[in-house]
Amino acid sequence: MEFLAQFVDIVLHLDKHLAVLVTDYGTWIYAILFLIVFCETGLVVTPFLPGDSLLFVSGAMAATGGMDVATLIGVLLAAAALGDNTNYWIGRWVGKRVLHWGEGAPRFFNRGAYDGAHAFYERWGGLTMTLARFIPLVRTFAPFVAGVARMTYLRYFAFDLLGAVVWVFSLTLAGYWFGNLPLVKNNLSFVIIAIVGISVMPMAVGWLRQRFSR
Repeated sequence: MEFLAQFVDIVLHLDKHLAVLVTDYGTWIYAILFLIVFCETGLVVTPFLPGDSLLFVSGAMAATGGMDVATLIGVLLAAAALGDNTNYWIGRWVGKRVLHWGEGAPRFFNRGAYDGAHAFYERWGGLTMTLARFIPLVRTFAPFVAGVARMTYLRYFAFDLLGAVVWVFSLTLAGYWFGNLPLVKNNLSFVIIAIVGISVMPMAVGWLRQRFSR
């Protein structure tokens, strides 16, 4: 419970925690952000890391002079693209082995999240790689699913890169342009909750539709 409380505090007060990191580590903040985004998108064991909200708050921090916005966008884009491609090849090489383990699969493997991403992939195909960027959990598992399904790599890469560009530019620049407006800055916790809520809305709608269809 204590870990969960700390995690929620970090997510809801990303601006304060990020400001401390910028002060303490200087330009190393880019490496820290790269690592967080890479792990959130590239490893199926870390889907809980902040994604959308981190990009927004990082953009707002760049607007205050804490970071260079062009460098920030480049680092985040590289992390998102490299993370997803790592995830794709993990799925392609070992994904089916993990699935065949059944009950013996590692505890860290979230089978429910995988099944949700697989259903999303079955419905949207290659476009999943673009749409999934804005949906937590699906964003982490979609490249893994594509790898397991052995989606043609060039097709995967094109859709995935498009998603990475739209995701990074839209959220980072939104934070850069609007994150320091008094109304937004004074209610940043609510803005972060709203971003998370909007992100998970497609999953919630899909779950409700499935429940009612039964």
